[in-house]
Amino acid sequence: MRITCFILCFLLSVTSIAQQKQVQYSMTKEQLEVERKKIQDAINETQQQLDAIKNDKKATMSQLRALQNKLADRQRLIGVINQQMGDIDNTIKSSSKEVGSLKQKLEQLKVRYAQSIRYAYETRSSYDMLAFLFSSSSFNDAMRRMKYLKTFREFRKQQVEQIRVTQNQLQHKIGVLNAEKAQKDELLSSQVQQSQVLKQETEQQNEVIKELKGKESQLLKEIDNSRKTAIRVNKAINDIIEREIKKAEEEERRKEALAAKTAPIVKPSKPGAPATITENEPAVNSRMPKAELQPLLSTPNDVALSANFENNKGKLYWPVEKGYISDHFGVHPHPVEHQVMINNGGIDIQTAQGATARAVFDGVVKSVFFLAGDNQSVMIKHANYFTIYNNLTNVLVKINQEVTAKQPLGTVVNNEEGIPTVNFQIWKVIGKKSINLNPEAWIGKAH
Repeated sequence: MRITCFILCFLLSVTSIAQQKQVQYSMTKEQLEVERKKIQDAINETQQQLDAIKNDKKATMSQLRALQNKLADRQRLIGVINQQMGDIDNTIKSSSKEVGSLKQKLEQLKVRYAQSIRYAYETRSSYDMLAFLFSSSSFNDAMRRMKYLKTFREFRKQQVEQIRVTQNQLQHKIGVLNAEKAQKDELLSSQVQQSQVLKQETEQQNEVIKELKGKESQLLKEIDNSRKTAIRVNKAINDIIEREIKKAEEEERRKEALAAKTAPIVKPSKPGAPATITENEPAVNSRMPKAELQPLLSTPNDVALSANFENNKGKLYWPVEKGYISDHFGVHPHPVEHQVMINNGGIDIQTAQGATARAVFDGVVKSVFFLAGDNQSVMIKHANYFTIYNNLTNVLVKINQEVTAKQPLGTVVNNEEGIPTVNFQIWKVIGKKSINLNPEAWIGKAH
């Protein structure tokens, strides 16, 4: 009996561990499903913008970039589906093993219960029971035998309950297994469908590229215009940053000079006499100004703001509520003219008509300047970080105005193809040097 109880406890503990693993797996499966829905929503959003672009019935760079973005999301979606299917395959194998174990356990319980029933039948007569009791060597022995008979009856009841619980577990696990198989079939069907759509979209992309290649001269002209605009933007940004550094250095020198004028000087009145304090005399050895090291981090507030900005890397708000990245950061080949390299100081985000650009973090507006025509740029300072929002109109902020995260800055302007596109950049000042950073590493996944 002790061995039987030990085996039952062991089997129940194994089942409990398996159920805990199933709960952990379910959390992962839910996360994958959420990711799949997010990607599908992004595809749908891109498709809406693509439908608006295709109203022209002419191949454009905006259309190509929308297609490329949708293709990338579609490939990610297929990857998530494949991962889900792989996880479900593992779960089906695990569930199948559990079903087999439960069936084996149920058979063992039934066999043991049948043995106990046969034993009870064989010792069913009252004479046999009385003989078992009266054959006791002492009163204590008789009490132990009565307790044994009672325990045996309780054991049979427990056997019945274990059989019932195991049957329920088996039915539940079979139901879960069937549901997992059905979900796998559904995912497999979705994978086939997405693969077919991916093939169609790839063919559509190739058609657009082929049509755009026939406009080589126009494309090269647009690339040259974009390069000139980027040069103007970089020059304006560098000029503004240099002014901010000079202002910070001048402010620090002013504070140092004021502190030097009012600092008390300690000097002895006579040799060996106690030192006396003379007011309003210039300091003999003034310390090096902080501005010589980090001009834009000269106050505790600046240091705290810089650290806060850095701590939010990967979690900053998007500069627009909706949209997708149509051109990436850094040097990369042109999507049509591959021999031509593009150097984007930030990222381009195609968004909806009439979209409003917004601040990605708390800061102070340091410049609002014109690029070309009515196109304006807004530059916001976050201690030694700067965020720049290009291609705006109807700007809603002014210089030296404090802004908060998600505060509207202005309306996004349409590009030459009539598509609202904002160019977003992030710069960092290290000492007196400035570098531009990849915004994709700083903005969060959710808009």
